[in-house]
Amino acid sequence: MKSAKAFGKHYFSPAGFPVTVKRVPAGSGPQHPYDLTETRHYHDFSELVIITEGSGVQVVNNIEYPVAAGDVFLIQGFSKHYFKSRESLSQINVMYDASRLPLAADWLRRIPGYNIIFELEPNWPERRNFKHRLHLTPSGLAHVETISRRMLEETTSRNPGFEAALFSLLLELIVYISRQYDKAASPRTAALVRIANVISKLERKHSKPWKLADIAKLAGMSPSNLLILFKMATGVSPIDYVIKLRLRRAADDLRSGNSSISEIAFEHGFKDSNYFSKKFKQIYGVSPRQYRQKS
Repeated sequence: MKSAKAFGKHYFSPAGFPVTVKRVPAGSGPQHPYDLTETRHYHDFSELVIITEGSGVQVVNNIEYPVAAGDVFLIQGFSKHYFKSRESLSQINVMYDASRLPLAADWLRRIPGYNIIFELEPNWPERRNFKHRLHLTPSGLAHVETISRRMLEETTSRNPGFEAALFSLLLELIVYISRQYDKAASPRTAALVRIANVISKLERKHSKPWKLADIAKLAGMSPSNLLILFKMATGVSPIDYVIKLRLRRAADDLRSGNSSISEIAFEHGFKDSNYFSKKFKQIYGVSPRQYRQKS
């Protein structure tokens, strides 16, 4: 089966602001020329899907997942997906391009649920059973629908400042959904929840002199098991994650701070400024000094 590509420019506002909301009623045909709900497709943006009524089947990368009212999940850009058997299914699609938004990810990653829904679960190799999706309570779904309705109003009205309002509401929605996952976590999601909790802790205390044994103890698992699961979820080892996190925070300070390079290195957990410079160049392609000058 061939796949269509959905481009953000066909969904976002004419001004190009990369956030929009679409409501898709049950059993409906295409709502607009670029409605690919029932056509296998992928896109160059993220799509947060909220099932508001009924039930149906979501097909992602040729795997079928039954979905029902209250389910919330994120579709990343290059996942090939579509819905079928959706005669009774209504949904809200919140579409946004994270690469063009100041989403404050460093703060969001302090919420374990954010790590699961928005970063780990979409790429989790064991997604086949779709067991890590969030299922909202009726009151939780009502709250999410309220936020989405306000987003839809801003998208439609385009009153002055609608971009700021949409961005603010998107952040509110992401934070609320992330917190709901923390409340709804169950034993069957234990492995990913443990990794998400570890990431949240590392984000809050990135400059601490972490050792693999310390992180394993925090996760409540053996170092060898942690290595396997952490790399499966993030693509890197726990220690490599910490190093990249420190470098990312240091890069922020190099762009906006006045501290010396040595002070920035020490503040972010590097005890040797030469080692810091070496690792920084490996990741960013330039020395910390050159990075600061370019910024």
